[in-house]
Amino acid sequence: MDKIWLKSYPQGVPADIDIDHIPSLVALFEEACRKFADQVAYISMGKTMTYRQLDEDSRAFAGWLQSLGLQKGDRVALMMPNLLQYPVALFGTLRAGCVVVNCNPLYTPRELEHQLKDAGAVAIVIVENFANILQQVIGRTAIKHVLVTPMGEMLGLKGLLVNAVVRHVKKLVPAWTLPGSINFKAALAAGRRQSLRPVLLTQDDIAFLQYTGGTTGVSKGAMLTHANIASNVMQAHAWIKPVVRDGQELILTALPLYHIFALTANCLTFLMIGAQNLLIANPRDIPGFIKEWSKYPVTVVTGVNTLFNALLNHPDFAQLDFSTMRVTLGGGMAVQAPVAERWLKTVGVPLLQAYGLTETSPAATINPLDMHEFNGAIGLPISSTEVSIRDDYGLEVTSTQVGEICIRGPQVMKGYWQRPEETAHVFHPDGFLRTGDMGYVDPQGYVFLVDRKKDMILVSGFNVYPNEVEEAVAMHPGVIDVAAIGVLDEHSGEAVKVFVVRKDPNLTAPALIEHCRGVLTGYKIPKHVEFRDDLPRTNVGKILRRALKEQG
Repeated sequence: MDKIWLKSYPQGVPADIDIDHIPSLVALFEEACRKFADQVAYISMGKTMTYRQLDEDSRAFAGWLQSLGLQKGDRVALMMPNLLQYPVALFGTLRAGCVVVNCNPLYTPRELEHQLKDAGAVAIVIVENFANILQQVIGRTAIKHVLVTPMGEMLGLKGLLVNAVVRHVKKLVPAWTLPGSINFKAALAAGRRQSLRPVLLTQDDIAFLQYTGGTTGVSKGAMLTHANIASNVMQAHAWIKPVVRDGQELILTALPLYHIFALTANCLTFLMIGAQNLLIANPRDIPGFIKEWSKYPVTVVTGVNTLFNALLNHPDFAQLDFSTMRVTLGGGMAVQAPVAERWLKTVGVPLLQAYGLTETSPAATINPLDMHEFNGAIGLPISSTEVSIRDDYGLEVTSTQVGEICIRGPQVMKGYWQRPEETAHVFHPDGFLRTGDMGYVDPQGYVFLVDRKKDMILVSGFNVYPNEVEEAVAMHPGVIDVAAIGVLDEHSGEAVKVFVVRKDPNLTAPALIEHCRGVLTGYKIPKHVEFRDDLPRTNVGKILRRALKEQG
C-alpha cells in the first residue's frame, strides 16, 4: 500500500525516525536523568521523586541485582501497581542488563505460576498485598530472589500511615511467608554498597518479555528488544513533539505501568521530555482518583474508554479545573463516540484514539494531536510504520476495503519467547505482523477498526481469551461443556458470557462465577451465565462461538 497517510501528517512530524544513535533504553534513560536532574519525575500519594533521585535509586537497585549474581539477560519479574517502587525497579533492572517481566498484580496463582515458569524469571519484586499468591507457587518456579515491598515503603513518614491503613484498616494484606525475602529499602542499601558494573547492551538485546494472550489461550511473552521500544518511544516523541513542552508537562498515569500502553507512552516517552508523572495506584477508586487530580495542573491524560466513562459519570469530575489540559489519548480498546463527545464538552479537549498491540511495543497508529474533535479513526500510521490491509490469502486489498490490519515497522517484536511456530504463524513472509484485527484505510490514510478477526474479548482494555475462560469453567465438576464469548457492556466495553451444559442440574450461575474467582483474574470472570442443553458445533465437533454470538 502506498503511504497515502503521509499527506495527512501534522506539520513537523517526520516520515521516518532514526535510532542509530541510541544504543539502548538505558542510554535514553540516563540522558533524561542528566538533562532534567532537578525536575520532578514522579508523584505518588503526595510524595515527589526527582530525576536525580530516580537515577540514584535505580542505580542502587541495579547494583543489588548484580550483587546477587544476576547476569545480562536474566529475567526479573515486577508485580505491583503504580507506586514509586515501580520505575526504580524497572530502570534498575534494565541498567543491570536484565530483562523486565511485567506481571499483573491481580493474577491468580495459576496465572502467575505459568508466567514465571515460562519466562524463567530468577528474581521478583512484588508488593506485599500479593505476596501470598507468590507463596503458593514459588516452589514450582525458578525464582531465587524475592523482594517484597509494602505499598508505602518509598513515601517517607507518610508511608507508615499508608501501610497501617492498608494492612490493618482495609485488611488488604493476607498473611504470607517467603523465607529470605527482603524489602525495597534493604535492597537499595545493599546496592549502594556496590559499584554498578556497566553492561554492554545492544539494540538487539531483549528489554521486556511482555506477556499477551494468543488464539490458543496460552499466554505468550512478546520479545521486545531495546530497539523495538526505543523506536516506539522515538516514534511517539516525534508525534507529540509539536504540541508538548520539555520540562513543562504533567501526565496523569492511571493505567497500570505494567500494561504496555502506559509503559511506553507514560513512563518512557514522557520521560524523554522531562515530564512530571502523577501515579494513581488505584484508578478504580474514582472519588480518590478525582481528588488526587484536583491537586495538580494536569496537562496530559492517557486511558481507556471505561476509565473516561467512569470519570464522566461521577458528579465531582466536572468540577475539576481543566484549564491546563492539552492532550487526552485513548487506547487499549475502542473509544466510544458518545464518551468522546461528553469528554470534549466537559474537559474542553478532544479525546483522541491511538492503536497498537503488545507485539508492536505498542503504538502503530495515532490520531494527530492538533485535531479538534473525535473522528472515529484509530489514527494514522506513525513514522517508519507501514499498514497493509490484507485478505485471508495475505493479498493486499484496495483502499477502503475491509481486511486484516497488518503492521511492519521497527517497533514490531522480535517474536514470541520460545515459541518459534507461533512466531512464524503471526508474520507474513514480507515481515508484516498479522494483528487479527479487521479494518480499512480511508483515502486520507486514516485507519479504521471494524472488528476483531478472532474471538478475543476486550474487557476494559485487557485481552480475555475464550479458551482460557472455558478451561477455567470446565474445571468445575458440575460442567459438561462450555463456550465463552464477549457481549456488549456499557461499563467495560465488553463482558464475558459463558454458555454451559451442566452435568449437575443443581449448579447455579452464582456458584459457577464463584468457582471462577479462584482461577481467573477479576476482569476474566464471566459476568453472564446461560445454561443450555447443547451447544452449536461444526461437523467435526468444534463449538461455533460465532453462532452463539449471533444468538446473544
